[in-house]
Amino acid sequence: MPNTQKEREITKKGNPSHPRGAEGLQMLTRMNQSHVEVTNWGLSHLAIKHPKRLLDIGCGGGATLARLLDKYPKAQVLGVDASSLSVKTSKGYNKDSIYKGKISVLKASVEKLPFDDNQMDGIVTVESFYFWPNPVENLKEVFRVLKTGGQFLIIADIYDNGQLSKEALENIAEFQLHNPTKEQFFDYFQQAGFSYFTFHTKAETSWACVEGWKA
Repeated sequence: MPNTQKEREITKKGNPSHPRGAEGLQMLTRMNQSHVEVTNWGLSHLAIKHPKRLLDIGCGGGATLARLLDKYPKAQVLGVDASSLSVKTSKGYNKDSIYKGKISVLKASVEKLPFDDNQMDGIVTVESFYFWPNPVENLKEVFRVLKTGGQFLIIADIYDNGQLSKEALENIAEFQLHNPTKEQFFDYFQQAGFSYFTFHTKAETSWACVEGWKA
């Protein structure tokens, strides 16, 4: 989320829930840089052995797709985003890997993922869960396309821990972010069908990584 007034104005015009226009491109470019640390920390919890297919929901500027491929170079990595600008930006960021057939990016929403049941060994979403329109139903859609034995991660740099800064609370209000508590996340995962889930945090941050497995 934006830290300065200028960044806030760019984010507001660029629309973080559905990036668009010149400001949206600036925002996606900034997020590729500003989300590096929380993304790397979150992906450290991805523990799938020899995955064939991985999916990033809300792939934004495309940096997470590249990190997934770096972590699992033999996997096919797919990204989806409901924003045409995000799809274009992700494709540009990963053009060499797309040319080699290692990464694919599609325009699609978490509300209706364009995949058959039980297709993905692992699924991640980074800094996008805030904007999912119906958390439980959307998680059911994630669960549907995840393979039995597959792992899913929600990675976020804030969650409702009761100790968020004034700036974070202002961002939540201004951009209408859905920001659950740990207990609410667990309730969502349980309703969606996940039989095992856990919650990771990092000391001295407000970061969260919610991990679920499909039994």
